[in-house]
Formats: sequence, C-alpha cells, structure tokens
Amino acid sequence: MTSGTVSAAAAGTWLLGDLKVNRMGFGAMRLTGSAPFHRGSPSDRSQAMHVVRRAVELGVNHIDTAAFYFSRLRSANELINSALAPYPSNIVIATKVGPARDACGEWTTPARPDQLRGQVEENLRQLGRDHLDVVNLRIMGQDSISEHFGALAELRDAGLVRQLGVSDARPEHLSQALAIAPVVCVQNRHSIDEPSGDRMLRACAVHGIAFVPFFSVAGQGRAAGAVHAEHDNVSAIARTHGVSPAQIRLAWTLQQGAHVLAIPGTGNPEHLVDNVRAGALRLTKRELQLLDSIGRTGS
Repeated sequence: MTSGTVSAAAAGTWLLGDLKVNRMGFGAMRLTGSAPFHRGSPSDRSQAMHVVRRAVELGVNHIDTAAFYFSRLRSANELINSALAPYPSNIVIATKVGPARDACGEWTTPARPDQLRGQVEENLRQLGRDHLDVVNLRIMGQDSISEHFGALAELRDAGLVRQLGVSDARPEHLSQALAIAPVVCVQNRHSIDEPSGDRMLRACAVHGIAFVPFFSVAGQGRAAGAVHAEHDNVSAIARTHGVSPAQIRLAWTLQQGAHVLAIPGTGNPEHLVDNVRAGALRLTKRELQLLDSIGRTGS
C-alpha cells in the first residue's frame, strides 16, 4: 500500500452514539511540542497544522484533544481550530474535562462538578464550536463520579455536548455513569506491556461501548513517549511485516476488539502516515499470542 492509498477507513468504523468514526483516529497531545504540556521544545506551528490537515486527508475523522493540552506557546485546541475551521461535517472532536492547569501550566485542583461547565465552555471557545461532539470525564481518583457525571449530563441535555464518556475509569465508575446517562466511550491506559485495561475492555464490549486506549504506542513510557528499548517479540514481528514496532503496537490494539479505537498522537507527518497505515495491518493468531505474552510476563 502506497502513501497515496493509505486510509484510516482500512481499520473499520464504530459508532460513538450517533457519530460514525473510523477506528483509527488521532490524539492531539503531541501537537504542542516534542513532549506534552510544558516539557520539551515547542512545535513548529505550520507543521503542527499540516499534521492535523493531513490526518483528515488520510480519512481520520476522530480527533482526541483537551483544553489542558497546551504548552507555553502552543494550544492543541487552537491548532485544531486554525487547521480545520470551518470543520468538515464528518469530523468528531472528543475532549476531556476534569483535570485543571493554571495559566502558567501548573496542575491545580481538579474541577468540582459546578466547574465542569466552565471547562466545557473553554473547550468550545478554543475549538470555535457551538457544541462538543464527545466529552470524557477524566476521573481524578474519586470513588464516586455520580455528581460530576450528572453535571455533564445536564450540559448534554442543554445541547452543549452530544455524547459522553469516561476516562481513567474503573468498572464501578462505568456503572455509576450508565445509571445517569448513556456512555459512548471509555478512555483508559492499555498497551501490549501494560494490559491493565483488559477488565474494562471486556466490560465495554458487553455494553457496546467504544474502548479507547491511550499510551498504546508509548506503553510504559506513557506521556514521555516510547523511551524504553522495544521488546524482542514486537521487534521480530515488525521485521516480519516490514513495518515499525509502533505499527505493530497499533495493529495489536485494534485487534483487541471491533469496539476498540486507536488515537495515536504525533507531530511528525511521516509518523502520522505510518500510524494510519497500521490500520490495514492484520496480525496472525500466533503473533497476537506472542504479543499477549509480553503483558503476562511483565517483560
């Protein structure tokens, strides 16, 4: 497959409520620089906007972002707005609320339920939209999310939000949310070497809810990126297919279930094409078993 025929549609589609998306999406966290938030060097603005536009050209119609994705010079939401407005009708923008950073970029006390409207409105302002397609409540350690999720459900009823999800959630959080309003997605940490999301992945499948893993490429590197040496099994399978280890990780992610969506992030145009190309990669049963064994052994 040449770069001219690469398409996010090759990974298949899923419905986030009434919003149809290609399962291969794009995460905006790395648009702002070489490292998330205030770490690393700032991105080149023109290149960052080019990456967003190129993602859409390649069929990506599910973009994950947040108002707290900003560095001293760059805002992911502003870059998306500048790159895409007026937005194509099929683009689904998913945002997150809950965490809070001050104007200097320092993390502050997470939002109370009565502060979530302000965070939603800030996302609306930055993105230049009159509603948000999907808003995920990022859970910040609380045992009960009923009050927070209830506040978001009220914003959904008011027309500011179309669909709701939860992030960094446990199964009991999902049950609490479902008792209040429909949930279309769960964003949790999950990767080959950190399969901590298995329980939630299965719960989402039972309910017909999208499971959207983050750090699926970075693995144990998490927000710092793929900083650790690659596992031998991943490298060997990558050589067999003539692709990068990152593509193998994304292919494994998508083959965890038809309800699993990928949101790899990058500010590099070449890496973007490679990520999208991974949506067409199919791993064999034996290859999946070898990759699954990494998380079970913890190596």
